[in-house]
Amino acid sequence: MEKTTIIRNAAWVVAWDGAGQRHAYLRDSDVVFTGNTIVHVGRGYEGGVDEEVNGRERLVMPGLVNIHSHPSGEPLRKGITDETRSPGFHHSSLYEFLTVFDNDAEGRLASLEVALSELLLSGCTTVTDLSSPYDGWLDSLAKSGMRAVVAPGFRDARWYTRDGHSLEYAWDEGAGREAFELARLTIDRAEQHSCARLSGMVYPAQIDTCSRQTLRDAYDYADERNLPWQIHAAQSVTEFHEIQRRHGRTPIQYMRDIGVLGERTIVGHGIFLDHHPWLHWTTREDLSLLADNGVNVAHCPTVFARRGITLRTFGDYIRRGINIGLGTDTYPHNYIEEMRAAAYYARVIAESVDDLNTSDVFNAATLGGARALRRDDIGRLAPGCRADLVLVDIADPSMMPLREPMRSLIYVAADRAVRDVYVDGRRVVADGKVLTMDYAGASARLQDAQKRSLARTPANDWRGRSADEMAPMVFPTMTE
Repeated sequence: MEKTTIIRNAAWVVAWDGAGQRHAYLRDSDVVFTGNTIVHVGRGYEGGVDEEVNGRERLVMPGLVNIHSHPSGEPLRKGITDETRSPGFHHSSLYEFLTVFDNDAEGRLASLEVALSELLLSGCTTVTDLSSPYDGWLDSLAKSGMRAVVAPGFRDARWYTRDGHSLEYAWDEGAGREAFELARLTIDRAEQHSCARLSGMVYPAQIDTCSRQTLRDAYDYADERNLPWQIHAAQSVTEFHEIQRRHGRTPIQYMRDIGVLGERTIVGHGIFLDHHPWLHWTTREDLSLLADNGVNVAHCPTVFARRGITLRTFGDYIRRGINIGLGTDTYPHNYIEEMRAAAYYARVIAESVDDLNTSDVFNAATLGGARALRRDDIGRLAPGCRADLVLVDIADPSMMPLREPMRSLIYVAADRAVRDVYVDGRRVVADGKVLTMDYAGASARLQDAQKRSLARTPANDWRGRSADEMAPMVFPTMTE
């Protein structure tokens, strides 16, 4: 028999308004789920239950949906790539730093556990993990208790630079084909995993590192399997000009030409479109191409803001009808803080608070992500949806005084007020503690992994620089 749980008399519920097709507040209401499925959202539930949770000091909201993250590597770079400079590549960190500060096998598992713990503690219940397959990956995702979209990466070329300003590509399409085959096997294994919470995504890594044939074959495979398809595109000035040099088109126009723009497409990060002022380009087609083809954009504001880069603008994309989901492309994997960043940076770059509403950000973090993943059973609280939900303590000092709970959560409290998290009806965070993973222990292992990475840095860098040369300390260290 499946257990029925009720969160009774919740002070606030972010419920799904089916008639209006939107989120809406309910006051003093019950949320009930049986097994992994929500069965009731509303006042006065009178059916039998096996477990009762007092909701009088709680805001109940749907679990947040993350459509773009690299949890196996990014946490290792904490304190390193926060403000690294790369003037030869418009200060993008991709080409000089991404492979220099690398991780090892033990460090990847520690990094993954740290990132997933941070995501759960900030109310994220679905994560898309864009990684190269490695031993223990799927089982670690399953152990976390999260709903995970497995996106095993493949590509035909790797980046490298010999001078810090010229980007070169080492092509090996045979290796790319083998990686694609491994990705398909990994997706099959994920979807067959006993936890029943893993699914797959087709992920050709970057628009500039995959051949036209690989992109087409990958898209056809996603279409055949009805899977989402994600690629890094329009993520740097360097990439924009490289695709223009090769094909005489912007990255988005090139994707249109080869037939990989569609409703299953997720463009991460879709920033450097032809209207972006850094490019001073001659066309204004890209936004319309995304909108007209039903393309999704994975927006990860924090990692780009560190380089002085922003989407131009979140509100403009929404107004053009482009579906936006959010991701945590860097540390910290604090999803609510990422939502805050999305709102603030959009208003700063638009020079107006009117660029977006808080509801736009919450919609992107829930409905937008679910739509991009081709699901309508997550990202909302309604009967028949999966029991992925978050309980926020409205009596926490960071939430008070309380007038508008969503603004208090996003702009002030963030993860400090998250108390309990359920995924598929199973409680995975209780009273602010992760139940499925050893967050502190993983952080200690990650500390050791970072030390090993820093020791390898000179051998990985094109100039043989040390970590202290590439990422100087904020202050000098006194000898006495």
